[in-house]
Amino acid sequence: MEEQQKELDGKWLQEGVQRMMVMLESDSRNESFARVCVASFMTRMNPTVAETDDVKTAVSEAVTNSIVHGYPYEKGLIRLVCAIEKDTLTVQIRDWGRGIENVKKAMEPMYSQSVRGTERSGMGFCFMEAFMDEVQVRSKENEGTRVVMTKKIGEKNHLNG
Repeated sequence: MEEQQKELDGKWLQEGVQRMMVMLESDSRNESFARVCVASFMTRMNPTVAETDDVKTAVSEAVTNSIVHGYPYEKGLIRLVCAIEKDTLTVQIRDWGRGIENVKKAMEPMYSQSVRGTERSGMGFCFMEAFMDEVQVRSKENEGTRVVMTKKIGEKNHLNG
């Protein structure tokens, strides 16, 4: 737990930042729950339907990656942390699963590793990058993966209004 607290220090505990944290079991049924949690949390930013859908899609991909690739043969924990600072939403998805051997390769379109005998599309990171303004992935084999995504909310509305 001490390691987990250190990861939350810094930006997540600053004054003026609204935040939420949820711990999920790596069960595919929790993917939709994660989407709803983030969508509910970001309503205070008055997002458009399109902005909400973008974030929900990115969250879905990140959580699914943790479930399918982080914990392919066992259950584990996934931490979802959201923060709002001014007009920026930050979403962090963290697992302590098997990690990614080569993050750069894993982020290439169509790249996927067979898990549980099934092939995947290999588009998860591409979708995250398409729907969010910034995506950072840090991973270490046998220690897990952290995906941090940011999106400015209301930017297009402010330009037109």
